[in-house]
Amino acid sequence: MARERKFTRDEIFQAVKILLLEHGYEAFTFSLLAEYLDVARGTIYKYYDNKDELITEFMINEMNTFMNDLKKIDAYPNFDAQFDYLFNIMFENTSIHQLIEIGKQMMDKNNEKVAENQRTLERLHLEMYHYLDDLITAGKKEQKIKQQLPNPLILGYIFQAVAIPNHFGVPHQQWVKGLKEIIKYGMSAESK
Repeated sequence: MARERKFTRDEIFQAVKILLLEHGYEAFTFSLLAEYLDVARGTIYKYYDNKDELITEFMINEMNTFMNDLKKIDAYPNFDAQFDYLFNIMFENTSIHQLIEIGKQMMDKNNEKVAENQRTLERLHLEMYHYLDDLITAGKKEQKIKQQLPNPLILGYIFQAVAIPNHFGVPHQQWVKGLKEIIKYGMSAESK
């Protein structure tokens, strides 16, 4: 029988991340989480009313961590260095894209805490978008990015690159380097 024990916020969020990414939103339950944490299910209910409340709080934590990393981009002197840094943090946090998709599946629209958390997530997502839009604009000013390409298209392309599955097991560093090269220079072997 699971025991009544305390767990830290980091412990529960780490467990939520593992279980969400492994099982998906629909299969994620407090029973599954309690078993993973080796606690009584009732212990989790002492902190969260339902899974949507827990998941949205977890997602806010993940987005805040990503945003804190993203804001460090200003320490890099130019677009090339900033772009490399962006790629590094995106591939350290590849689950962000999956978690955003999971967030779209939230069912409990009548719970005020969940609704508040979803508004916070939307604000963080918009803040992230504006921050990255500024990076693309800076790249255009430095003439590193074609002026005629719309910023949302470039950002969408970058974010979708993170979601491309590596089915053939290309070594991670080589995979990231290749994606970065394709985004920055295209895939044509022809010189312009």
